[in-house]
Amino acid sequence: MMSTYKKSSKANWLLVLGPGIITAALVFGPSKMTITSKMGADYGNALLWVIVVAIFFMMVFTTMGARIGAQNTESLLTLIRKKFGKPVSLLIGIGIFLVAISFQAGNSTGVAISIAEASNTSPKIWIVTFNIIGIMLLFFKSFYKLLEKIMITLVILMLLSFMATAILIQPNLLNVVKGLAPSVPVGSVGLIVAFTASCFSLVGAFYQSYLVQERKKLSKTNEPDGTERLSSRVGIIILGVMSATVMICAANVLQPQGIKVSSASDMGKALEPLLGDYASFLFLIGLFGSSFSSLIGNAVLGGSLLGDTLGYNSSLNHRMVKVFISMVMVAGSAIALIFGNLPLELIVFAQSITIFLVPFIGITMYLIGNDKTIMGENVNSKFTKIWGALGLLLIVGLAISNLINLVS
Repeated sequence: MMSTYKKSSKANWLLVLGPGIITAALVFGPSKMTITSKMGADYGNALLWVIVVAIFFMMVFTTMGARIGAQNTESLLTLIRKKFGKPVSLLIGIGIFLVAISFQAGNSTGVAISIAEASNTSPKIWIVTFNIIGIMLLFFKSFYKLLEKIMITLVILMLLSFMATAILIQPNLLNVVKGLAPSVPVGSVGLIVAFTASCFSLVGAFYQSYLVQERKKLSKTNEPDGTERLSSRVGIIILGVMSATVMICAANVLQPQGIKVSSASDMGKALEPLLGDYASFLFLIGLFGSSFSSLIGNAVLGGSLLGDTLGYNSSLNHRMVKVFISMVMVAGSAIALIFGNLPLELIVFAQSITIFLVPFIGITMYLIGNDKTIMGENVNSKFTKIWGALGLLLIVGLAISNLINLVS
């Protein structure tokens, strides 16, 4: 009797926290590993404040997405279509599909270089191989449950390894605290934009509403119970802790040695205090895990939302949704193959360029959350309205800044 209760209790907690942890795993892919490592290696702890800002605004919008999903039985894109018209929902759905393809190129590259550097082989064969495996996974039954378990496991393992290293190296706490004071070192704007674009992911926050609704179907309840907010917040806190520990490890291990991150093996050296000579090799395994989980999750995000946009709903069991998910994988792998000679630069550039597409997505999501007719008692609070508006201004400002950097 007791063992049955414990098993049931564990399953319920995984069901509650699953959507938020999946969002964290989606966002914390090879892009986050690359960008946070470069930020720490190049600028020490000076950009730690960027993580705090991005995580705060990500939490505001992820919680908003969770409440929208919990409050409504209709999908977020359906709500947008009814409120703003079909052209707007098409623009957003197709835009998210294109953003997913951009991120997918980085995920494919991350999977490939993690195996290629460990085995001293060409990354191109691994790009093709693991995208084929990812497509094959679409035909497994209970795909959402499988995806959830994989991501939860990988996120926890990665979190523990970097936290253990951060504790072992005993960083100077005063320098860490100083990193919380906003500053923009010379040459750091590109990394700041790239990190914010990938961490303050309005697409991930948007998809949170779908994950919460999927969880409601599994739990067979249609009433919001408040746990959706807990789920989203726990996931984003995990994302923030992981990002901070990676940067701190890079700042205190790579920067003192003058190591500039130009390969996955360079990033792995940040774990040498914990893992010694095996650091780079074991890091590549972790990079593969984060890349492959993001490769699957990101493709599901892009394909399912395009399916919902075009009237096929977002069910992972729908034939056309599987086709769209496969299209994300194929297109992402094609881009990775074409630009495979600049893997790390590709990852940073892909995350930066997507920021041009997301302000419009965030604005419509914000307006849905403010609509009392749609949201009832779960309408955005004054706090959410204020900080949500500031978050949108931040995204627009970064888009403008990125445009200036690209053309100058």
